Amino acid sequence: MSVAAYVLIQTEVGQAAQVASAIRKLPGVTVADDVTGPYDVVVRTESESMDNLGRMVVGKIQLIEGITRTVTCPVVNL
Repeated sequence: MSVAAYVLIQTEVGQAAQVASAIRKLPGVTVADDVTGPYDVVVRTESESMDNLGRMVVGKIQLIEGITRTVTCPVVNL
């Protein structure tokens, strides 16, 4: 069973395109789009477990230069 999540990302001014491009290259990322509004990039991810999702966000996504804040929203099936 896999875990899907959206990661909402705020970036430094002018860095959204570069951040989205870098994130698209990461394994487990299915979509990374530049958006307008309170967040600059929205990412859809898939992972084998919540632990692996956490490792991806903290160990890979948050380390990308230009990111100032992330919010991770796991998908639930109600």
